[in-house]
This record gives sequence, C-alpha cells and structure tokens, in this order.
Amino acid sequence: MGVRENLHRVRERVRLAAARAGRDPREIKIIAVTKQVPVPSIKEALKAGIADLGENRVQEMTAKMAELPAGVRWHMIGHLQTNKVKHVVGRVELVHSLDSLHLAREIDRRSGRLGVVTRALVQVNVAGEESKFGVSPAELPDFLVALQELERVEVCGLMTIAPYVEDPEEVRPVFRELRRLARRLDGRVPRVRLNHLSMGMTNDFEVAVEEGSDMLRLGTAIFGARIY
Repeated sequence: MGVRENLHRVRERVRLAAARAGRDPREIKIIAVTKQVPVPSIKEALKAGIADLGENRVQEMTAKMAELPAGVRWHMIGHLQTNKVKHVVGRVELVHSLDSLHLAREIDRRSGRLGVVTRALVQVNVAGEESKFGVSPAELPDFLVALQELERVEVCGLMTIAPYVEDPEEVRPVFRELRRLARRLDGRVPRVRLNHLSMGMTNDFEVAVEEGSDMLRLGTAIFGARIY
C-alpha cells in the first residue's frame, strides 16, 4: 500500500476516534515523521495533502529542507542539543521537545539574534521512563514559571511520548495525565499557554485523539515500516 492510501486510512481512523470523543477531526494535525524516509516518499505525502513534517535529528532535517518545498512546516520532535539550536531557530514551526532551562535559554538567545520568537512545547516524561527525556509532572509547574522570563520563547503546549506497548489502552492514563496537567496549569503562569497537546504515534494515536491530542506524530502509519 502506498503513501496516499496509508494517509487515507490514517485520516479515517482519526475521524472515527474524534467522533468517539465528540471532537472535530479538523482540529487534529497530522505531522508526518520523516526519519530515514527518502525524499520521493515525502513528496508523495506532500502531494496527498500533508503540510507538516517532523524530524528527530537536526542534520537530517536540514538536509531534507534543501530538497523539499519552502512552504513545508517543519517540526523538531526529537531531543534537541543546545549546540544544534542555531540550525533550528527561525526554520521550524514548532519545537516539541523543550526539556531543560539550559536549552530554553539558548533558544531564547538565538531567537533574539534573529529577531524571531520560537514556539515550543514542553516535553513531559509522564511515564517516568529512564530512557526518555522530559521534565517530570512534579517539576512542570516550576519549569513553566522559569520559562516566563524568556521573551523569545513562546510556550504553547505540552508533549509526551508514551511507552511502547502491544495494547494502546495501557497508555491511555499517560495521555489523560498530560491533558490533566495542561488543564490545571494553563493560564497559571503569565506568557505561558498550554493550548496544544502533542501526543500519539503510530501504535497509539487513536487513544491519544480520544484523550485530547491535537498533534499526532506519525511515521510508520504513513510511510510503512523502516529498517533503522
């Protein structure tokens, strides 16, 4: 099955999941994750209506930027090292993986140099996995307070990565907790708004939609399995 057909199936699954939750599927953004995906396949996705692409690695993202249309909205979804910030600021729609004050300050500094504001989501390690980046739910309130001092970083939501499990119902509490955190903390800190939730990948995106995600990061569901 090709990229266009895969996308059709994904959109239908999103529509049905949104209907179960009483949501409008048009408010849910599909971000096509292009890690190790060849450019011709990415172009197929763009022709099929995808407007947002997500990359885990800065080097791979910048290489693909040179080969793809300028109008594409890029999302940095992987862990971002401070020495790579200069390649991201001013070039991406959204950084999904803001996970430390050190990183936030570097983004703020680089954004100031370019005269831009960088939009970002705070990555929260809801499940407490040692292998995952992100602030803990307990750390989140103080982290948001610290971020308000940065004039060139616009925090607009939260992101999490759920554990990989066979049954996606097992990670429903992870998504539900991220939504609860956003509702509880939104508006509590000046200049910080938690309007967006980036959660849900190929294995669990329907549950994520039911729990309030408005940004899905989908790779295999769109492009098929890849060998890493």
